Amino acid sequence: MATEPESLTSPLLARVREAIARAGGWLPFDRYMAIALYEPGLGYYANALAKFGHLPGSGSDFVTAPGLTPLFGQTLARQVAQALTATGTGEVWEFGAGTGALALQVIEALAALGQPLRRYTIVDLSGSLRERQRATLAAHGDTVHWADALPERIEGVVLGNEVLDAMPVQLLARVGGAWHERGVTLDAAGTLAWADRPTRLRPPLEVEGVHDYVTEIHPQAEAFVRTLADRLQRGAAFLLDYGFPEAEYYHPQRAMGTLICHRAHRSDHDPLGDPGQKDITAHVNFTGIALAAQDAGLDVLGYTSQGRFLLNCGLLDLAQHADARQNAMMQKLVNEHEMGELFKVIGLAPAGGGAGWIPVGFATGDRTHRL
Repeated sequence: MATEPESLTSPLLARVREAIARAGGWLPFDRYMAIALYEPGLGYYANALAKFGHLPGSGSDFVTAPGLTPLFGQTLARQVAQALTATGTGEVWEFGAGTGALALQVIEALAALGQPLRRYTIVDLSGSLRERQRATLAAHGDTVHWADALPERIEGVVLGNEVLDAMPVQLLARVGGAWHERGVTLDAAGTLAWADRPTRLRPPLEVEGVHDYVTEIHPQAEAFVRTLADRLQRGAAFLLDYGFPEAEYYHPQRAMGTLICHRAHRSDHDPLGDPGQKDITAHVNFTGIALAAQDAGLDVLGYTSQGRFLLNCGLLDLAQHADARQNAMMQKLVNEHEMGELFKVIGLAPAGGGAGWIPVGFATGDRTHRL
């Protein structure tokens, strides 16, 4: 009898093959990645397989910060509370809410802080994850709402934890000194394979050297930020993810790029293998995000490491009342060799919307000058 993953992968591969045929035999990687992750009912984030959890035995593939410890959301809520007050808004919008753990942590922490919250809206395309979110947030049914897409107007605080890294990227490969766009084709046996085409696309920075080099560009993540800028009329946005500023992202020594897959709490570098069964992700170019935001009318409120951001928001104060296990997990959030330095936080607001207040998360250690 076919296993659940096999039953998902076979029809998903059929969809990919159809897309390759419609595209004339060569499919840009960003279009492949979109199918592998988001094809309705089959893609990784659209199917019913477990994704979030602490251990492989649970059937999960990775754990995010809210799943490590509620201290993450409780600390982030302090920044949310300040932003709600400073911008005179009373709603939170979260993109890609996963299991709903972060929403639960933030809602309950805001209540403990005495911060009124009119509505908490989750924007998530995954039906299976939405059902899990509903179960997690059942006690807050009067506050939590779901949306399939951005509304025409947003007034409130926007949160996105590990959202940008899941947006499809284009792959560029410098081979023999010439730049190509890397896409997906079918080999003689009908198996998915890499294929390069000459392109005028380039990384935003010239990569020194003549050595072969593979990297990513992020038009979809930047387009998301521009759309957010168009809709965010009043409030602020805080996006947390792993990534680098441009100069580090396109460093000559980062010759293999950042594309990586996650499955059963292990990583691999084969996004063409077993589509639909594993996450495909790339690090974020935060300089590109900041520039897209500014070009679209947003101000950058700050940019720093996750570790510094959480410490600024009072993580250590909250940890005093946590048990030993929670404190051990807290260390993963801030230690430089864990999530503390790899993950960054960027704050955005409509032009002029940050006047008169400094987000507590960027009070010290702001790195905006390094973007």
